[in-house]
Amino acid sequence: MSRAKTMRERVPDDIVEDILGRLPVKSLIRFRCVSKSCNSIITGTTFINNHLKLNHSQCESLISTNSRSGYLLYTTKDKNSSPSSKQLCTVVCNNDRTLTQVSRFEIPSFFDKYMIVAFCNGLFCLASREKELCHIIYLWNPSIRMFKKLVATRFNGKHNESATIGFAYDSLNNDFKILRIVCNAMFNESEAEAEIYTFSSDSWRKVEISMESLRGCAVTEPKLGTIYCVLGPFTFYNGALHASAFTVGYSFILSFDISDESFHEIMMPRNHFDPLTTNFTKLAVYKGLPAKFGFAHDFGNVGNGRVLCHVWVMEEYGVPESWTRKFVIPMKWVRWEHFFGCTNNGELLIKNATGLVSIDPESQNQNILAIEDANWVAFSANSMESLVLLDGDRETEREEEEEKNSNVCSMDDLGGGGALGSGGGLGSSSSGLGSSGDGHSRATS
Repeated sequence: MSRAKTMRERVPDDIVEDILGRLPVKSLIRFRCVSKSCNSIITGTTFINNHLKLNHSQCESLISTNSRSGYLLYTTKDKNSSPSSKQLCTVVCNNDRTLTQVSRFEIPSFFDKYMIVAFCNGLFCLASREKELCHIIYLWNPSIRMFKKLVATRFNGKHNESATIGFAYDSLNNDFKILRIVCNAMFNESEAEAEIYTFSSDSWRKVEISMESLRGCAVTEPKLGTIYCVLGPFTFYNGALHASAFTVGYSFILSFDISDESFHEIMMPRNHFDPLTTNFTKLAVYKGLPAKFGFAHDFGNVGNGRVLCHVWVMEEYGVPESWTRKFVIPMKWVRWEHFFGCTNNGELLIKNATGLVSIDPESQNQNILAIEDANWVAFSANSMESLVLLDGDRETEREEEEEKNSNVCSMDDLGGGGALGSGGGLGSSSSGLGSSGDGHSRATS
């Protein structure tokens, strides 16, 4: 009897799983080659879920004791490769304001027409703004180089649709969920429609955007009416996804509880932003509180191309009266897609003529970050990898590239007419693909 077999018989399976469960993803991927039994354990759904829960709890416990200030994730072009090649990078923000790179992944070329809309627990959600691709969404796990293709519903009767997509982890039900709200970009009378994808069921289903305030009642005034537009990106806070919503005559924050799947409204103060001077508004989390940022013309410095950033913070969640305008920050001109939210200490992440900077709203000091040519940026309090997508019928990046290059897959199978790529975006859709079990799985190796 071999020594390896003797050792294997002496170590119970639950002990082996416990030991493996404490290892990083990179090591686990290597250990799949050790034996069939190891591979069976590591690729099992139970082990993947337990590994995710353990990593999640460890990350949460480390946030308060970490000597670091969080992590920045960003996408950038690979200068040493082809012009279309892009990379996803993660850097740790040290307390001395230096940045240290912790990971760099090549973004598959078939994501060319897609962009990152959200991420959580090592999983990234990508979608496209292009009409022909708006019903295709990808879940991508760069740590294990695997992805899953999802085919959302094509809603009938909508032309010039736009879709807002939210992605989050439901910790109460141990499930990843995608909320997709489709609106008609041209006609205000067209009601927004919503559907939700759950990873556990691998299916889409329609959900009704239902709230008493939309209909009006004795205790809820005014009647808000029909939601015709929802603008992303969604912000995840307090167990719910949040986005700006509009009816005829009203704007408010629409929230979606990721666990009980219910919609709620959060009203803003009337006339909190002047529509005649405000270029755009965005939701973000400021020092652990929901906030709305409005970027308006600075008419005192019209010739200098400057704007004023108005920062409104909700100091008590769900209480409209607690909205407070905290700051008005003068700054260089900012485009909608170049405001990336806030860090944990409340600094605004912005890309301006100087490059990527962080701005302290209290002192208004600007710190130039040593990151070049970033086209998507996000802040995270922790950095987490997972094995999600390793189990089941997934496809690898390499397999997808080979299919694309050999024309084995039709372009429709790849997500619509045209090459797929790296980037990020918000998608929408139009008529009839069903919702049950249509999450075409693919992986990468």
